[in-house]
Amino acid sequence: MKELSIFVDESGDFGEYDYRSPFYIVSLVFHDQSKNLKKDLIALEKELENIGWGCHCVHAGPVIRSEEDYQGCDLKERQKILKRMMTFVRHLDITFKSIYIEKKQIEDLVDATGKLSKQLAAFIRDNQAFFSNFDKVKVYYDNGQVELTRILSSVLNSLLDNVEFRKVIPADYRLFQVADLICTLKLAELKMQEHTLSKSERYFFEDEKTLKKNYLKPLAKKEMQHKSELKLNKEKQ
Repeated sequence: MKELSIFVDESGDFGEYDYRSPFYIVSLVFHDQSKNLKKDLIALEKELENIGWGCHCVHAGPVIRSEEDYQGCDLKERQKILKRMMTFVRHLDITFKSIYIEKKQIEDLVDATGKLSKQLAAFIRDNQAFFSNFDKVKVYYDNGQVELTRILSSVLNSLLDNVEFRKVIPADYRLFQVADLICTLKLAELKMQEHTLSKSERYFFEDEKTLKKNYLKPLAKKEMQHKSELKLNKEKQ
């Protein structure tokens, strides 16, 4: 049986608009279980161990903001952690998709739920050929937000066959940490486009050129797109 794993994480919440959290982002990382990632996982563990962060659950947002486990760590050390994660992502045989809403354009919870559900459903339908290759789909999420759990269950169960949901502990799965990293970088990209990067983000990434070159462009190569997005990109070329 061919099996697809989907690791899901989010950035933001369903509360009222706040300039400090202007977007709600959902990132889904897709891994075909027939693709062996053991070599990549071993390499990542070795690289993290070499810089003193072996067996550590990487949480990208706090790395950038120098919070939680990274409080007091200097900039170079924190940059090394995310650079190791980016090297890991570059070599992985995975794809991902990020969907998002801008909260200042959302009326209420119902509106937010509807818009996210439509985006997710449209993406699944556009890539039905990809998903139909798999006999089973396992969705890994930490159930951090009830609203997102409901969206995932409703949309995926209605459009895909043989879907199973697993509650994940972030420290147990590097691909969940990859989903977290993708959410964090997508947020930085959106804020960069609106010229609203925070002081800690500007300090960490140093400048927009570095953010694009070292993080956003390598990540973009892994992202699956809607047919409408592909058409738009071709028109821009």
